[in-house]
Amino acid sequence: MSDSLRISSNFDGGNIICDACERASDIRLHIRHDNDSEFYQWFYFRLTGAADQDCVLNIINAGSSAYPPGWEDYNAVASYDRETWFRVPTRFENGVLTIQHTPYMNSVYYAYFAPYSMERHADLVASAMQSERVQVSIPGTTLDGQDIDLLTIGTPGDGRLSFWVTARQHPGEVMAEWWIEGLLGRLLDETDPVARVLLEKAVFYIVPNMNPDGSRRGHLRTNAKGVNLNREWNKASIENSPEVFHVLNKMNETGVDFAFDVHGDENLPYNFIAGGEGAPNFSEKQQMLLDAYKAALESISPDFQTEYGYPVDPPGEADLSICTNYLAWKFGCLTMTLEMPFKDAKNNPEAELGWSPERSMHLGAANLDAMLRVIDLI
Repeated sequence: MSDSLRISSNFDGGNIICDACERASDIRLHIRHDNDSEFYQWFYFRLTGAADQDCVLNIINAGSSAYPPGWEDYNAVASYDRETWFRVPTRFENGVLTIQHTPYMNSVYYAYFAPYSMERHADLVASAMQSERVQVSIPGTTLDGQDIDLLTIGTPGDGRLSFWVTARQHPGEVMAEWWIEGLLGRLLDETDPVARVLLEKAVFYIVPNMNPDGSRRGHLRTNAKGVNLNREWNKASIENSPEVFHVLNKMNETGVDFAFDVHGDENLPYNFIAGGEGAPNFSEKQQMLLDAYKAALESISPDFQTEYGYPVDPPGEADLSICTNYLAWKFGCLTMTLEMPFKDAKNNPEAELGWSPERSMHLGAANLDAMLRVIDLI
């Protein structure tokens, strides 16, 4: 590595390994695997010393990553201030992801998607705590000893429903916590009539980040032990998946009438919802509620659509280790997985920004309207 050019990722959520950085026109990198796991795709790093140089950054192991088709029609994001992120030209050829960019400043960050750091997470929780509507509790800790934050919004009792929202089981799917920020911003707005009516009828239990360890370590999909939390719901343990174990214990205490698990999808350039149709006891009422919710959200947000998504599991054949399927089976309620793209939303594209934190937050806020449409049906 030369004295002038430098690649670094030793910070919250960072992930890259630099193989060569002698020339701006031929920087060679590879993404580090999740700990004790074959998963990798998330990257986040800083380049310094390259102002006004035509930089070519080659991620040489992209072709063997967790979801290689996710690189097709994908553009990486860049930022000088870590607040404003923009898309930069990116191509995927012969298993190599190449980012081409001429930074005008001497320090620039590149990432798979605009990061959501653990520091920002702490700020989000601290800000939410300022509302009289919010109680913050810690149902448990992670393998690395980090707190699992649970925000309870509203007052339990008086026949109020239990609405659960979880995000970032897969830590690299950072758009999920941006979505939570948008939802919270509106839910805690005392002048918002939709939020007020919802809180008269339901208590919200929100886990903004289910996987703090993976988030801090720069993982794509797993916790500190290399465990995929969204394959642990029917077998959660303190040893392997304390994050799920503790949250599920709390769900058993409160009951679950509605559950929303927020994710990002590497491959599909759409926002869509997957339900628990394959759960063994999936009922006509659950199907009615699922259909009603998707139709409501599609009518509310141009960024959401129902044409493209995951194949529906045949009846009784759902994988119950997955959160949405397990909760649909255990609680017999409306449960959904929301997926957002790492690319752009093809049905409503924005070329310069692609799918972005701002759009994620808007979609989070829009879901309150969809919840209001269905709450009396629950």
